[in-house]
Amino acid sequence: MGIFEAVILGLVQGLTEFLPISSSAHLRIVGELFPSLGDPGVTFTAVVQIGTELAVVIYFRHDIWRIIKAWFNALPFGPWKDRSPADPQDARMGWIVIIGTIPIVVLGLFFENAIDSVFRNLYLTALMLAIFAVFLGLADKYGKQRLGEHDLSMKDGLILGFAQSMALIPGVSRSGGTITVGLLLGYTREAAARVSFLLAIPAVLGSGLYRLVSDDGSGPQVGTVPTLVATVVSFIVGYIVIVWFLKLISTKSYLPFVLYRLILAAVVVGLLGAGVLVAQ
Repeated sequence: MGIFEAVILGLVQGLTEFLPISSSAHLRIVGELFPSLGDPGVTFTAVVQIGTELAVVIYFRHDIWRIIKAWFNALPFGPWKDRSPADPQDARMGWIVIIGTIPIVVLGLFFENAIDSVFRNLYLTALMLAIFAVFLGLADKYGKQRLGEHDLSMKDGLILGFAQSMALIPGVSRSGGTITVGLLLGYTREAAARVSFLLAIPAVLGSGLYRLVSDDGSGPQVGTVPTLVATVVSFIVGYIVIVWFLKLISTKSYLPFVLYRLILAAVVVGLLGAGVLVAQ
């Protein structure tokens, strides 16, 4: 991978990570459109996602710090006890993030081989893009959208954790799956989106670090410099997208993303049929 391709893939990752359109699917598709590149691989995808997740950490830094402090202060032991009162809502959110991360960790390890191979088939990607476009559209239209972020229960947090784990298949979308289920559970667009961002932090950072350590060199190898360039670009673009996206969903529906997913799925199938893209 050259620097130009790295910049393009970094832009793609930054633009798509937080939108309900699947960044992993876009990296998989765009990578195939470069004749000399092909599938950039799971390791590259996981590491570049660290860039966009760092954008989340910086954007939500005050919320994250408040939640961490409340979680520690709510523990019945430790030297930090009695330093400041724990906010029960923030402490609960800390537990929800922990509990909601468990499904993607367990399923990610269990299906690791499939994630590296079967799940990256572009026909499957196109199918997931289409199916979850319909789910997102139905959830956005019929979800009651009465609950806020502070109404989130441990049970719903675990359910959202399983929703996030569906993104192990490119085409589902980490934010899209979580937001869809959040809407079906009755949460507002803003609450579902914010919770999806918070849930993704340990999952994405952990996945990227795990892939760096466990990569045995048998999969696609991109190189350190291109990966670093793509990660930096994804961080810058991702931060801008977070600001824009949270403002957008406060007044607009998810219909444009639903239509985009359906169109992209049709385009991918068409390109596969024409031989422009290779399924596996």
